[in-house]
Amino acid sequence: MTMRRYPPIADHGLVGDLQTAALISSDGVVDWFCAPRFDSPSLFAALLDHERGGHFAVTVDGADVTTRQLYLADTAVLITRFLTPDGVGEVVDFMPVERPETATDRHRLVRVMRVTRGRVRFALACRPRFDYGRAVHRLDLRPDSAHFSGPGTDAFLRSAGPVTLERDGEDVRGAVELGHGGRAAVVLTVCATGADPPAPPTVESLRADFDGTRGFWYRWLSRSHYRGRWQDMVNRSAITLKLLTYAPTGAPVAAATTGLPEQPGGERNWDYRYTWVRDASLSMQALLGLGFTDEALAFRHWLGERVRDGRTVTGEPLQIMYRIDGDPHLAEETLDHFEGYRGSAPVRVGNGAADQLQLDIYGEAVHALTRTDDLVHGAGYDGWLGLAGLLDWLKENWDRPDEGIWETRGGRQDFTYSRLMCWTAFDRGIRLARDFARPADLTGWTAARDAILRQVMERGWSRRREAFVQHYGSEVLDASLLLMPAVGFITPRDPRWLSTLDAMERELVSDSLVYRYDPAASPDGLRGSEGTFSLCSFLYVDALARAGRVDQARYAFDKMLTYANHVGLFAEEIGPTGEQLGNFPQAFTHLALIGSALALDEELARAQR
Repeated sequence: MTMRRYPPIADHGLVGDLQTAALISSDGVVDWFCAPRFDSPSLFAALLDHERGGHFAVTVDGADVTTRQLYLADTAVLITRFLTPDGVGEVVDFMPVERPETATDRHRLVRVMRVTRGRVRFALACRPRFDYGRAVHRLDLRPDSAHFSGPGTDAFLRSAGPVTLERDGEDVRGAVELGHGGRAAVVLTVCATGADPPAPPTVESLRADFDGTRGFWYRWLSRSHYRGRWQDMVNRSAITLKLLTYAPTGAPVAAATTGLPEQPGGERNWDYRYTWVRDASLSMQALLGLGFTDEALAFRHWLGERVRDGRTVTGEPLQIMYRIDGDPHLAEETLDHFEGYRGSAPVRVGNGAADQLQLDIYGEAVHALTRTDDLVHGAGYDGWLGLAGLLDWLKENWDRPDEGIWETRGGRQDFTYSRLMCWTAFDRGIRLARDFARPADLTGWTAARDAILRQVMERGWSRRREAFVQHYGSEVLDASLLLMPAVGFITPRDPRWLSTLDAMERELVSDSLVYRYDPAASPDGLRGSEGTFSLCSFLYVDALARAGRVDQARYAFDKMLTYANHVGLFAEEIGPTGEQLGNFPQAFTHLALIGSALALDEELARAQR
């Protein structure tokens, strides 16, 4: 098969070991992989530059090859099938999950080739490009192994079965022909320079790796309480959120990639391999809704460390995002030697939005950390003092312009959503203090909460539009406000809310897909346009369901599911012709899918009763 220069963003599956992850196209090509962590420099980055990025392909030789890709049900084991005139071959990809809570420099990608019908000839090419393609490497080749030496990192490729490896400059190519029932494998191990080389894979070790990986995901998913109407999609979204969580610290990343465009050829290309307080809090709420309490407890610990540590680049108690180990420094740079996905430059690593003020993060964090009694009790008295300290600071700072949830680079505004989530922070804090008899400035918190509500109702409401607006003094609608009834700021059938929902439907909704806002009406400081935002499309479903428009909500939800890729994954946005855009897969989208499914199930059950 000929390797496509830039496959569609959605034409990938994700495998990982809860510390890093790889994207594998339906052609069998690993064209994105960073090690040893999500936010480490890339080893393979062909998605961002076909020539310079590097890739690891295991494909099938010959013409008239058709591919199909699927997950082994309820796992993160990915199977790519090759249907040829001479037979049917498969590549089974997975990353063993070994002591995920212990940070390690050693990570393995296992690629098993097998033939289920006829005869198939597999071809492989391993072309690593260390440090985002900026570093050279050396190759030490032996009959059944290759050792790639890069700066501070080694990569070992070991084969099992009749695989022939050949030198191709400082890269490796190979081939193997297998008949019915035949198997072979290659295992890529990435580790720190000087670490012990991996043992050669054997039939027994590969079987143990496969059984162990499959068993891990079966056991993990068995903890889910969800038994609703959309079991397969909810399970896949839960697994995806788990794959995007760095197990040693409990910190979820927003996506596995950087630089994938919101508009092909445009400049809206950001690095999402970090932990946003907002995204992570909402991810934990989604997993909590399914019964996954361990992940919520781990994130509570991570966030508590950020509060106690107090290190930020802004001087605020929290900043909007951190590295997965809690480092607040995310200096943004451009990789000018990369052409970008289909020419979408610049390619950025790091994220300059880290120094923005986004006051909504306090609401999402407090809401997530107070969802269950276990979370509250587990935090103890010291945890309460940390939470109370945040609210005491917010009491003096909530009424400030900020950059808002969408991280606009067009200047600070009095964003309605930011006020909404500040209200949420005080509301949850007040309830907690009363329910658990904790020391708190209830008078000050209550005054702030009530002042925010009055302010939003007076200044965030447009009488002309009969809708809540993006920021004070504007007439622009914003889909982030779809969360207003979900957090209890307004009842889902309040006349003001229903008219807001109607206004959004007229202006932001396109065939059930929802735009965040209109950049032409509210300049965000960036050139170009974007697609509909999948998070908002699922929030729209949630809002419709809560408003009693259950049939409309279910239809919108079912239509949204048709935009999932072939293995049930979503990127950030949907383009004008239905293509997925932005970083992939996107935690925001999958957490919102779970929330919509839970809300729909609840409302459908209520309607039936």
